[in-house]
Parts: sequence; C-alpha cells; structure tokens
Amino acid sequence: MSDAIELSWKQATELAGRTAVVTGCASGIGRAAARQFAAAGVRVYAGDINQREGSAVIEQIRACGGHAEFIALDLTQGDSIDAFVDEVKRRSSGELDIIASIAGIDRIEPFLKNTRDKIINVNYLGPVRMIHRFLPTLIERGKGGRIITISSDAGRVGSTGETFYSGSKGAVISFTKALARETARYGIKCNCIAPGPTDTPLFTVQMEEKLRDALVKAIPLRRMANPVEIANTILFFASPAADYITGQVLSVSGGLTMHG
Repeated sequence: MSDAIELSWKQATELAGRTAVVTGCASGIGRAAARQFAAAGVRVYAGDINQREGSAVIEQIRACGGHAEFIALDLTQGDSIDAFVDEVKRRSSGELDIIASIAGIDRIEPFLKNTRDKIINVNYLGPVRMIHRFLPTLIERGKGGRIITISSDAGRVGSTGETFYSGSKGAVISFTKALARETARYGIKCNCIAPGPTDTPLFTVQMEEKLRDALVKAIPLRRMANPVEIANTILFFASPAADYITGQVLSVSGGLTMHG
C-alpha cells in the first residue's frame, strides 16, 4: 500500500498523539495496522513472537518518521504476556488509549485430527490475559479508551476444517461483547472485527490454491481483502468516528457473509 494512501489517515481519523498497543505486527493485518496507526500520528507499541520480522516492521515505520517500538510477545506463555504488558506500561509511562489485539493462528484439518491447544491460547486465552492486565491502566487514566479485537467470519458461521479456530474466534466475539458491557461505565468502547478471506501469510500457507480460488469465486466482490483494508476498519473503531459504537461485530468480507 502506498505511503500516500497510508498518510491520508492522518487527516481522516484525528488519532495523532494517542498511544496504541498492536499485537501480531510481524505480518498481515497486524503489520498493516501498526503502519496505519503510525501514519495517523499514533505512538505504537507492537508485539509479536517473530522478533526478527516484527523488529523489521517497526524499523521501517521509524525510518518513515513514525513513532513505534517493538517488544517481544508470545501469547502462549503467561510470563511473556506479563512481561510485554509491564514493558509497555514502563515505556509509555502508563499512557494508553487503544488496544488492538490482532495476532492469531490457524490450522486447517478435521476436528478429530486436531489437538491444537495453541490455537486456543493464541487466539483467545492469551489476548484475554493481556487485556485483563492492561484494563486497569485504561480505567485509571479516566479518559475512556478503545479495545479492538479480531475474530473471523468463521467465528460467526463456522468453517469446515477449522473447528478449533472457529471456536476460538467465536469466543473472542462473546468476550468482546461482555467486556463492552462491563467497561461502558468507564467510557471504554470495545468492538470486534470479523475479517473474511484476507491476503495474509496465514491464509496463503494454510489453504491450497484450488480451494483458495473456489473461495474467492464465492465472494460477491470476487477478491480477498488486502490487510490494509482490515487495518483501516481497526482505525475506524479507534477513531472519534466510532464514539457511539460499542459491543459490535463488523464483518469485512467482501459480502461473503451478510449478517443482519
């Protein structure tokens, strides 16, 4: 995505000067979100288990004048989550406005062959622990804040061969809605994005070309999403344009699923 399109968000979202946590920054939607937030003038604290690629993304942002820092994060390990939260709080001096929980994994295989506890930990339990640790900071600041989670349309309608994944993403939806009710009194808005097929390494590695082509044909817009299109939706939920929205799930799927 060109710098000109990214920089257009600086005028569009009025996010300059805020602080955001972004997970999954090494590739895909997380990478695009970190770049878009930085282009909008947000100070970004980004985490990923892939330290080499994650650090490279942050260096690219900083080379373009953005404010971003990388901190290693393994969502399957409680100690790593705690260390990530503590380091973000230390570096930011407790300044925090936005949590964008984006990191996720998948593996396509029949349910009876699937024993992927890692999927549950990365997609659901890890983010819940991280948000639980960050939430007091948002509340104590007294300035509201935004929590944005990433589910999937698989979490809304199910997906053959993705039972563990669909279950974890369905849990993210329910968690976000319940959290939105609990935190509304503090002015915190919690919303969830459910991407459809998106052109990310996670998608292209997991799915055979023939199956990918068939899926694209089933999408009314006849293409997969670009990660930056999901990132732009994240920025929308983080922006003043979404001040009166909380507890919602927005599918960004090219019309593959159309929820009432």
